Amino acid sequence: MMKDVLLFRTEQIYIHKQAKLRSRSKVLNLILLRDNLDQIFFHEDDSALLYKHISFMSEVVTLKNADIFQKGSQVLSNVQLSIHAGQFVFLIGKTGSGKSSLLKTLYGELPLQAGEGSFDVFDFKKIKRKNIPMLRRKIGIVFQDFQLLMDRTIIQNLYFVLKATGWKKKIDIHERAIACLKLVGLEELGDKMPHELSGGEQQRVSIARALLNDPKLILADEPTGNLDPETSEDIMRLLIAVSKEKNAAILMATHDMHIVKLFPTKTLLVENGLIIEQN
Repeated sequence: MMKDVLLFRTEQIYIHKQAKLRSRSKVLNLILLRDNLDQIFFHEDDSALLYKHISFMSEVVTLKNADIFQKGSQVLSNVQLSIHAGQFVFLIGKTGSGKSSLLKTLYGELPLQAGEGSFDVFDFKKIKRKNIPMLRRKIGIVFQDFQLLMDRTIIQNLYFVLKATGWKKKIDIHERAIACLKLVGLEELGDKMPHELSGGEQQRVSIARALLNDPKLILADEPTGNLDPETSEDIMRLLIAVSKEKNAAILMATHDMHIVKLFPTKTLLVENGLIIEQN
């Protein structure tokens, strides 16, 4: 039986065979477009609008005209940020330039006082304190110093996070933990204690922990800062592979210009209170 065919026009999406018409409903149209992309035929004059809509759809996190404050002082001004699904972005700048303040704004540690910003269904300007844990469940965070719980095994570290974020069934918790350890190549080390692992292995565990709730956005704060050059490159390859496989957006703050040059991608420079995209 022939599948439904969508014909995308500037104002309307027609759903043939079902004989339904959805008109002037951006949200519904975008959902239909996303879920039925392989069944859509386009007119040539729709191409520019289609590109615009698909770009809109795939935006994971945005900030527009945002001013960021910490302890009452303005750290960054007029921030324009847009990161799409599957995109890897470097954030570079000197210590104290505001990189960490930007990351803290994105995971709800600092309130957005001026401008606009959103992630998933959350509006950074309007989000209530009680909803911040829900925001953070959709974001994976990778730290420079790993921040593993040293009094329990690797897999117990992952169990702890899953339980804290609402997972209930033991079998589901175990299977998810194992799946994430497999993604980073450590499924055989789940019963080890953190101190028994190398720095690179501990950072892989940190990445596995960040992946537990299948995040749309991963914030990596100097993830290679405590690692030797060879291990740093391995961690970068892992992060890039994760971004592609999971279609997750990654924003990585770093001082390591060797890494930035070795893995060229979109790069944002934080300098003099501004964020400037590098060519």
